[in-house]
Amino acid sequence: MWWKLLLGLLATAAVIVAGALGFGAYRWAHGTADLQARLATARLPMVPARYDLRELEGLPPPVQRYFRAVLSEGQPMVTGVRLSQAGEFDMGEGQAQWRAFTARQVVITRKPGFDWDARIALAPGIRVFVHDALVDGQGLLRAEALGLIPVVEIRGTPEAAQGELMRFLAEAVWYPTALLPSQEVRWEALGEASARATLAMEGARVSLDFHFDADGLISHVRAAGRFRTVGGALVPTAWQVRVWGYALRDGLRIPLEGEAAWELPEGLRPYWRGRLTAIAYVFAR
Repeated sequence: MWWKLLLGLLATAAVIVAGALGFGAYRWAHGTADLQARLATARLPMVPARYDLRELEGLPPPVQRYFRAVLSEGQPMVTGVRLSQAGEFDMGEGQAQWRAFTARQVVITRKPGFDWDARIALAPGIRVFVHDALVDGQGLLRAEALGLIPVVEIRGTPEAAQGELMRFLAEAVWYPTALLPSQEVRWEALGEASARATLAMEGARVSLDFHFDADGLISHVRAAGRFRTVGGALVPTAWQVRVWGYALRDGLRIPLEGEAAWELPEGLRPYWRGRLTAIAYVFAR
C-alpha cells in the first residue's frame, strides 16, 4: 500500500504549505495594520482647506498652466488617498525578470507619508510581500517571500528617507493639491516646459525636475540621483518616472498609467510599469 503512504505524505505536505501561506499572510496583514496606524497618527491638519487661484501668483508659467489644467477653483485639498495598482515589476538585478504585481497604497499628504503594500508573483503560489513606505519621516523598504522569509530590509537611514520623499513628490501627480506652494513645495523655473520642485521634511530635502507636455500636463519627472539598491548597497542613480493616460477623478485630472526607470550608463532600465485600478480621496472640510 505504498501509494496510500505517498498520498498521506503529499496531503500532509499540502496542509503544512497551506498553513505556512496562511500564517505568512496573517502576519503580514497584522504588520501592515500597525504600520498604517502609525501613518495615520503622523497626520497633520490641512491648511488651507481649499485651492485658491491666488496660490499661482509668482509660479513659473508651466507650473501655472499645469494647475489650471488639473484643478478647479475651490477644489478641496487632498488629505488622504487610497489606491490600487496592477502591473509588472522587474525583480532582476542583472537581466530583466518581469513579474506581475498588485498593490494597495495608502497616502497622507500632510505631513508626507505613504505605504505601498504589494504582492509580486515569483512562481505559482509563491509571492513576495513588499512594504515601500514613508512613515513619520522614516523611510522603509521591506520584502519577504510568502510574508515570512526576509529578502530585503532597509529602514531608518537618511538615504531611505530621501528616496521615499522623492517617491512621494513624484507620485503627487495622483494627488496634485500636494504640489501647491501652500503644501511647502517650492517651484523654480527651468525652461518653457519644465520646472524644479523642492520639498523638505525633517532632515530630508529633495528636488525633482517636472516636465510638461503641450496640454500643460506632467509628462515625466526626473531626479539626478535617487538611491538604488545594488548588491545590498545604496547607490545614487539618475531616475525618472513617465506618466500618461490622464482622466478626471473626483474633480482632479490625474494620469492612470506610468513607468519608473533608472538611467544607467548602458541605457534606460525600467523596473516598474503599472496602472491605477482604483483611487479614492479624502478631502479637507
